[in-house]
Amino acid sequence: METYTFLRQLADSWVMLVMLLLFIGMVLFLYRPGSRHIHDAAASVPFRHEDQPARVIQPQKSPETRS
Repeated sequence: METYTFLRQLADSWVMLVMLLLFIGMVLFLYRPGSRHIHDAAASVPFRHEDQPARVIQPQKSPETRS
């Protein structure tokens, strides 16, 4: 059997099945119970500091570098 024919038959059957199962698995993962809080938190990230900019926390110097 030629390589092209073999790969074509493989893609038409098993790879398509694997891709379909992967898609269904991702959809079920996104709509699983209890994930609403995570999705709501991720959706509100652009609006988190709408009223005022976030405060920038300055890193403290370590004791050995202080003069």
